This record gives sequence, C-alpha cells and structure tokens, in this order.
Amino acid sequence: MAVAGTEPGPFDWDLLIALTAAPFASDVVTTVLRLLDATLRRGARTQVWACGYATALTQRSLGLFKPADVLDLRAVFPSTAAMVGDLLREYPESLLWQVCRFCAEDRGALEHIDGVPIRSFSRFAGRVAASATTVYIGGA
Repeated sequence: MAVAGTEPGPFDWDLLIALTAAPFASDVVTTVLRLLDATLRRGARTQVWACGYATALTQRSLGLFKPADVLDLRAVFPSTAAMVGDLLREYPESLLWQVCRFCAEDRGALEHIDGVPIRSFSRFAGRVAASATTVYIGGA
C-alpha cells in the first residue's frame, strides 16, 4: 500500500475491496468501512466493488440516518449511504465506490448517492488488474 508522499507504483490503485456479503448479516460492513477509513487516512488510493446485497449500501433511499432506535428515540446514527458519501467527499481523488450493475438490477437497487457509479461486471477483472492488492470480503 502506498503512503502519501511516495512515488506511485505501476498500479492505478493501492487496494480493491470486493464486498459481496449481505450487509446486515454480520459485522462485515463495519469492518469494510473501518478498513477503508484507515487506508484512506494513510494516503492509499482505494476502490470498493459492491456486489450482491452490498449494492444496497449506497442507495439514495437510505437517506442520511438509520431508522429510529425504539429503545432510544433520541439516538441518531448515519446510514451507510451517508457514511460512504462523507468518505467520497473527503477523499475525492483517493476513493472510488462502485456498484455491480448485474447485482444492482437483480435487486432493484439502481438509485445511488452521487459519486457511486454502476458498472458492468465485465469491468471487474480490469479493476483487479489495476490494483496492487485485492481483498475479497463476503460470501459466495
């Protein structure tokens, strides 16, 4: 992984995170967001490829906040779309979050926040080739 101020290597991206897990079946989304935040803070150029139900994480319909917590109605937490949007605004040159078109269409998840392109799965191999490291997180 490149560190800010060093010469770039032969790759366009330092890290590709391929996220395919069902978003709320485990802590995988939190893990990915923490990994993403840490790599960006270190100056790495990082991209995320969301497949399967992970395509739902950046849907515009999620709004800015998670639904109310019935045990604490005053608690307010950002949605995953809001968290990803914040990262995209903070690291516009270092972060690319993209959604697999096949998976998004299959799940009706086609309206995403600004800055999240929907890409054909045929482009995935090119994304892997353009990355120094690829980390696959999720299920089959």
